[in-house]
Amino acid sequence: MDRVNATTPSASSADDPARAAFAALRTPEGEQLLAELRDHDPADELATATRLRRTHPAELVSAALGQARLRQRAVAKFGAEDAYRMYFTPNGVEQATRTSVAAHRAARFAGLGVRSVADLCCGIGGDAIALARAGISVLAVDRDPLTAEVARANAQALGLGELIEVRCADVTEIDTAPYDAVFVDPARRGGRGRIFDPEAYSPPLSWATAAALKAPRAALKIAPGIPHEAIGPEAEAEWISDGGDVKEAVLWYGEGFAPGAFRATLLPSGATLSAPAPLPAPPVGPVGRYLYEPDGAVIRAHLVADLVERCGGRLVDETIAYITSDEPYSSPYVTGYEITDELPFSMKRLKALLRERRIGVLTVKKRGSAVEPEELRRRMKLSGPGSATVFLTRVAGAPTMLIGHPLG
Repeated sequence: MDRVNATTPSASSADDPARAAFAALRTPEGEQLLAELRDHDPADELATATRLRRTHPAELVSAALGQARLRQRAVAKFGAEDAYRMYFTPNGVEQATRTSVAAHRAARFAGLGVRSVADLCCGIGGDAIALARAGISVLAVDRDPLTAEVARANAQALGLGELIEVRCADVTEIDTAPYDAVFVDPARRGGRGRIFDPEAYSPPLSWATAAALKAPRAALKIAPGIPHEAIGPEAEAEWISDGGDVKEAVLWYGEGFAPGAFRATLLPSGATLSAPAPLPAPPVGPVGRYLYEPDGAVIRAHLVADLVERCGGRLVDETIAYITSDEPYSSPYVTGYEITDELPFSMKRLKALLRERRIGVLTVKKRGSAVEPEELRRRMKLSGPGSATVFLTRVAGAPTMLIGHPLG
């Protein structure tokens, strides 16, 4: 039988050094150490460890320094106020959902009247926390004993223990019938890094989909690069970006969702673009005065054609997600640029043009080009007060440079 959700539970924390170290962190002495290390500089770790080991056990100092590093990393996902109250494991920091994304997902559930969720593969509890803060009671399940203990500690640390029940168990053995909805977040990393085959997830995508289809409503978190053909017709597929970076994809099932539809959601604005099905391939034509770069979530959701139709534009190449038009177009789903020059690809010609215009700050964007932006900047030897954006791409199949500047 495939492993699900991590390792087999051990008998007690005494049998597991990692669990014993975590238990020590939750003692008054451990909590005091963590408070002292809040603003600790990792560059001074050796000196800090030497000083602390004079008054504290060496094992506790090592555990506290490790947790301090994890908390500092977690600030980017959870914010400082939560991160410095929570506990983490290395995998937990890496795989946890960003708070803004988890809150968006919880809000969709809450908006449909969901009051209870079985959170399967809960990890350190990031999604369970967001669900509880939306007023939803949560059963949070993870098979790894340390991870489950960390999730329980996080619920308590944030004052959500009454809404979050943490259970260390095999998710495949959980009866989800009593719950309004199911959320599944399969592990997508293994000993060799990221897992790209959905059937190699833990649990596999097929099991997670079957569990989702049994529930009145469900959400299944997946990697944003999942092939569209791996998505069943029963799901509404949503790709979510935060600050312009695509963070994840979610498959939604059940009442209140649109089977077969594709959606792109942009955070923090919450703007969402959806279509019942992908449109036919958009037209391709010459570069106009304006160029538009779609948000990554729009590209992943295969909704570029929808934007082309909305702005009355065209693609610059049938394989490149750059949209062009002759009239300006404003939309939260694209970043717009006014194009001043279109040149065949040539380092020499680009360098001469930038020197002539005294460009000292150059933003390099590329799609369909093998040139590395840093290498290009190095070779340009930029100097001057001006700024510009160069797009290294293909136009009608030919390597091309487009020079311009952002709109607005």
